[in-house]
This record gives sequence, C-alpha cells and structure tokens, in this order.
Amino acid sequence: MKNPFVKIAAAGLLMLAPAIAQAAEGYSTANVNMRAGPSTRYPAVAVIPAGSSVEIRGCLSDVNWCDVEFYGGRGWVSGQYVQALYQQRRVYVGPQYYRPLGIPMIRFSVDNYWDRYYRNRDFYRERDRWSRGPDYYYRDRDNRDRDRDNRDRDRNWRERDRDRDGRDRDRDRDGRDRDRDWRDDNQRGDRQRGDLQRGDLQRGDRQGDDRRGDDRRPDRRDFDCRPGDPSCDE
Repeated sequence: MKNPFVKIAAAGLLMLAPAIAQAAEGYSTANVNMRAGPSTRYPAVAVIPAGSSVEIRGCLSDVNWCDVEFYGGRGWVSGQYVQALYQQRRVYVGPQYYRPLGIPMIRFSVDNYWDRYYRNRDFYRERDRWSRGPDYYYRDRDNRDRDRDNRDRDRNWRERDRDRDGRDRDRDRDGRDRDRDWRDDNQRGDRQRGDLQRGDLQRGDRQGDDRRGDDRRPDRRDFDCRPGDPSCDE
C-alpha cells in the first residue's frame, strides 16, 4: 500500500519542482525603484528599501533586468541592485548566475504584464503608447509637448495680433474722432466768421444809413432866408 502513495508523492514533488524553480530569493542592495518595465524610463510602481527580500521571478537574457515580487506587488528591478545567495556568498544577479540560481529567462510584453498587474494604475490608460517602448512613448510625448507649445505660441500670437488690431482700431477711431473734431471746429470757426462778417455787413449798412441820413442836403431856405425876407415866412 505504501508504494502507490510514495509514487504519488514523488510525482507531486516532480510537478512542483518546476514551479519552485520559477523563483529565487534575492535582496535589494539600495533603496531602488521597482518599475513597470525593464527600463528606468518606465513608471515607478514602488520603492524597495535597501536590504529587503524579493522573489526573483525571471530575468531578461539581453539586458540585466529582473521581474521581482515585493510584498505582493510585481515590477522590474535592475540586476545591479539585486543580490542572491550563491555557494554561501551573495552575488549580484547577472546572466551567468541565472541557471545556477534557477532563475528562468523570460520576455517582457507591456500588454500581458500590465493587463495582469497594473489595470488600476493611472499610466495603464496609455498602455498603447507604452507598448511601443519607452523611447517611443517619450518621443511621442515630446512631440505632443512641442505641438502643445506651438499651439500655445500660436494662441499667444493670435492674442497679440488681436491686441495689436484692437490698438490699431483704437488709433484709427481716435484719428477719426480727431478729424471729426477738427472738422467741427472748422465748421464752427466758419460759422463764427460768417456771423462776424454778416454782423460787420449789417453794422456797415446801419452806419451807411446813418451816414446817408447825415448827408441829407439842407433846405435852401435854411441858407437863403434873411431877416425880414418875406420868403422865410412861407
């Protein structure tokens, strides 16, 4: 009866062996950011304090970045900040130690990894841009920033143009007002001069009438009469 149970237990251990081999214990050597991808350009999701224990779930073969678990959270840390115990001594995790430490070599996909661990993160909304790589994301962001700056400059130019046009319109309106005031002043001056001329003419006519009255020829009788002249009595 023991043989069947022994075989089942052995089979179970064999089945668990690959799962056990999928993780290795490591230690952070500094306060290091755990990031959403294998690059310092990916968003930081947590800070692992120096000396903290982490579970190394796998590392990339082309760059020295590892997928680690820390207090139930998942993220990526550079191997130069993670040590593992190898032959009774701590070594920095590098490609030469992946196999001896039982660390699998894995690939990274933003779509799969972020779908699994970061759905509730703000940066998840831009997953499509991040999926093309951090360099593309930042280049695209820089382009968007430049476009926004250009739009801001265009808007400022348009506002300055509107202000300048407004000032020009104000100057034109002021000029038209001055011209109208000048014309009104000239018209008032012309009216005043006309009134003065008409007054002068009227006064001249009155004076002429007065002079004509003064120039009336005296009656001959005022000069021809002599005392005792019978004609003076007519």
